Amino acid sequence: MKKLFLLGTWKRNRWKQRFRLFTTLLEDLDTPRLRHVIATNISIGRRVKSGELELARHLFDEMPLRTVSTWNTMISGYSQWGCYVEALALASLMHHSCVKFDEVSFSSVLSACSRSGTLVHGKQVHSLLLRSGYERFGIVGSSLLYFYVQCSGIGEAEVVFKELHGGNDVLWSLMLAGYVQRDMMGEALDMFEKMSDRDVVAWTTLISGYAKREDGCERALDLFWCMRSSGVLPNEVTLCTVVRVCTRLRALWQGKVVHGHCTKEGFAFDNAIGGGLIGFYCDCDAIDDAKRVHESMRGETYLNLTNLLIGCLISAGKIEEAEMIFYRLREMNHVSYNLMIKGYSMSGHYEKSKKLFNQMSLKDITSLNTMISVYSKNGDLDEAVRLFDKTKDQKNPVTWNSMMSGYIQNGQYMKALKLYVMMRRLSVDYSRSTFSVLFRACSSLGSFQQGRLLHGHLTKTPFQANVYVGTALIDLYSKCGRLADAQRSFLSIFSPNVAAWTALINGYAYHGLGSEAILLFHSMLVQGIVPNAATFVGILSACSHAGLVDEGLKIFHSMEELYKVTPSIEHYTCVVDLLGRSGYVREAEEFIRKMPIEADGVIWGALLHACWFWKDMEVGEKAAEKLFSLDPNPTVPLVILSNMYAVLGRWGQKSILRKRLQSLKLRKDPGCSWIELNNNIHLFSVEDKTHPYSDVIYATLEHLAATVDRELASNGKSPEKLKGAGSFLIKVFGVLAGNCNIGKRFYAYWSITCQLFKIYFKVILKYDLYAIVDPKSLLFMNEYNTIEYSGDTAANPVNYIAKMAQIQSFPRYEGISATIGPLQGHFTAGPPNLTYMRAALDAFDTVSLPI
Repeated sequence: MKKLFLLGTWKRNRWKQRFRLFTTLLEDLDTPRLRHVIATNISIGRRVKSGELELARHLFDEMPLRTVSTWNTMISGYSQWGCYVEALALASLMHHSCVKFDEVSFSSVLSACSRSGTLVHGKQVHSLLLRSGYERFGIVGSSLLYFYVQCSGIGEAEVVFKELHGGNDVLWSLMLAGYVQRDMMGEALDMFEKMSDRDVVAWTTLISGYAKREDGCERALDLFWCMRSSGVLPNEVTLCTVVRVCTRLRALWQGKVVHGHCTKEGFAFDNAIGGGLIGFYCDCDAIDDAKRVHESMRGETYLNLTNLLIGCLISAGKIEEAEMIFYRLREMNHVSYNLMIKGYSMSGHYEKSKKLFNQMSLKDITSLNTMISVYSKNGDLDEAVRLFDKTKDQKNPVTWNSMMSGYIQNGQYMKALKLYVMMRRLSVDYSRSTFSVLFRACSSLGSFQQGRLLHGHLTKTPFQANVYVGTALIDLYSKCGRLADAQRSFLSIFSPNVAAWTALINGYAYHGLGSEAILLFHSMLVQGIVPNAATFVGILSACSHAGLVDEGLKIFHSMEELYKVTPSIEHYTCVVDLLGRSGYVREAEEFIRKMPIEADGVIWGALLHACWFWKDMEVGEKAAEKLFSLDPNPTVPLVILSNMYAVLGRWGQKSILRKRLQSLKLRKDPGCSWIELNNNIHLFSVEDKTHPYSDVIYATLEHLAATVDRELASNGKSPEKLKGAGSFLIKVFGVLAGNCNIGKRFYAYWSITCQLFKIYFKVILKYDLYAIVDPKSLLFMNEYNTIEYSGDTAANPVNYIAKMAQIQSFPRYEGISATIGPLQGHFTAGPPNLTYMRAALDAFDTVSLPI
């Protein structure tokens, strides 16, 4: 029998070039030496299978005689258990020991190269393979193609496929998987249609490829029905994928049909499919169906499925039903407790979260991290810090991320950044969440320099192309007035999703660049990205700031018709703001009247603001009445209505409103401004003298203050009336004058009225005080947080002013020729952005802005 076995291997060409060894084996078949080799090979195989690699290697090293099978077993064992370096080192030793590779050797080594991503070593093996003549063996060709699919460009994989695909059906499936892996679904579909044998693996690969795309779920579901009609039976992977597709589409009826297929094919009790069905029914708000699936499941994983059901119910906002199932459990693990603690926190039951946490007999690191988040969310930072101090020595990155998020949620951004410094000092590992959280802190602070330093750290990590980190970075640069950097960050993302596109669209909207935002929106659609509710809020806001009424209304009406997105109160608010800003006040009122949902205070406030700007007293009084009915003592509507009465000369009614305001005894929160200088943020507020250089600042700027007062007086304004409002601005420039050399870059942020903007900068330009600053680094924000000017020339004040006031042209200024729609500037003289300032200041003399 043994001789027949060896002769069989001869016929399969394994020993074609080893005739001498073959005859020796036939002669020595019954010798003790060969019996020892066979027994040791079997023993090594057992050790490898159980993961005892060190013992297997010891047996391997002690063997006086090794066969090719011995080497193959050891190499494949290393590869299977993730020891790729050892596998490649042993393959190199095998080659240098003059042991010739067979097809199993090549397959094992190529598998190690594929899994470890070592392209250079894989190409060396390919070169050796070409010299040996084994490349057309089925197992070797498949391993070679899989290596190129995983480690190289798709072009090299296509070359291998064209050379070897004849007679090897496995290569078709591998090439199809390669296209799907790279989201080349057009090429994948062409490959699929050319396949002569479309088995369940090929169907499942194509379905999963479409299922991963934002716009591919319906196509994936269509392919599943085609698969069923062609007579191919699905496997558990196919059904899991299709259940996930139905979940994303919220396709309840179709999901139930898929559930029927699961039952018919015998997969209804599969844990993965059962878990997917529970999540599907919960997302479709079919809680009773989810419970029925859960009750039908039994076995060792029952508790895991129960936890899944609890988590799904919590996500669906069904906290009472989750609580009922939780307390019915005979045994609970950490996951059960953590889910309920988080659920109580999300639903506002803070005390229940604390009580349940204290009931836990043993608290793992996940429990502590969850509770840190709960304490932080509810403003109990002291307790969060206490728990963090207990666990920080474990150097768990989730713990540190939770604490940094807690600081940010409570407005303590600098503490979050300081915690990151400590995190690096203690060599705590960081994740993508670390950078997302920190970029959010820098964004809230407006700290461009800190964000840029963090971006430098990010480039040294594997998270640079991560879509979640990239989205946070886009948001940071946009809010700091660095649109070019935001665009570069967007381009660095490997595969931008809808959140990344939305962040960049919001950046353009934030800068008042409506036309550019719309172009970006259409580019997103061309890329096959389906917009969501947040995307429409951003693009409608962009249309509002740019006065693009027709385009904005067209996009609004396409939400439900084309993209199945039901407009929310935020979308209706954007449309009211769009109509109101552009002077269509009556149309905005009619739009509110026809809304299918009840208008809130924000919508009526937007309408009232438009009425103030366009002096529509009739509609304004109606909007104010609605606001008074929602809030008996609304501060902002009273102020706006009072100003409207003053403009129209109705002093009696203005006086009544002013007395009403005084009776409320309201106190205005002090404004604050800050400047980032040499990576430090200096904060100033009204009547603030806490800065260590405040004496120098005040002394340096006494002359400037007097000059400003004279300018105010010449414009008919009372210096005493505006002095307090502008004092913090003077202090900001005091820091600049005291600490900045010419050309020093700084980043200043403040909130001022347009009148103050005009007067202060007229003084600066008049007396050449711009020499102490770098105009390219200035960034202005109005009280509505719309950026009016930054170093980015695309977001300049002239462009914004012209669009808002609907001015058709500007006169010619020294060094600048400007035409509106959008602005085009040509500079020939003067400091680069100074002409923009002068154009803006003169524009303020002729227009009145709604800010």
